[in-house]
Amino acid sequence: MSQKFSAGTNSRLKMIRAGADLFHKQGVHLTTPKEVVKASGVTMNQFYHHFKNKEGLVHSVLQTYCDAIKNADGPVNSIDYRISSWQDLEKWFFGHINLQKRFRMTRGCPFGTVGNEIMAQEGAVREDLSEIFEVVKTKLAAFFEKEKREGRLAKNATADLLADFCIVTVQGAMLLGKVKQDNKPVEAAVRQALTHLKKYSIMRKLDERRTRLRKRGGQVRSRT
Repeated sequence: MSQKFSAGTNSRLKMIRAGADLFHKQGVHLTTPKEVVKASGVTMNQFYHHFKNKEGLVHSVLQTYCDAIKNADGPVNSIDYRISSWQDLEKWFFGHINLQKRFRMTRGCPFGTVGNEIMAQEGAVREDLSEIFEVVKTKLAAFFEKEKREGRLAKNATADLLADFCIVTVQGAMLLGKVKQDNKPVEAAVRQALTHLKKYSIMRKLDERRTRLRKRGGQVRSRT
């Protein structure tokens, strides 16, 4: 970051970063304010000056994730949310795997981990998580809408449903990868998901048809 922050703002950012890492590593319920203070090198007074309680820190961590994804001009935690091509979509999927590999498959999705612990009474946290998933869905759906608008996606494809499918696949695959501490089932799930999604791609079908006809010595006309 190129911005200059005051000492108070720096302390707050340190606690948000420390909290995000600890929540990702061991979950919210096992993380104490004392651990966050120790990891960020601040005082308990500073913690309670910036956050009313641990839930306040959770809210700030999730809002930081949400803002970073919404305004992304680069990868967020190894995951690039700028999706404008099928290649970008593949990078998005495999970015989640690379994130898990970085931690030797001992962690899941940073905000999905918080979601796995959510309690019925934690309404504010639920709203934060819902906002994050909605932002991610919007970015994915925008890509599918563009493909459909430009005639590269099947007419029966629904952008919102395809976006939901992407999110559900990634979240489920990362949870399984964390439980098994093995990247193979995650990679297999991602490849199967991409194969399924590309069945809706008209250009992919056309390329496959061209390849088959080329092998038979024929030609195929492009669809308009």
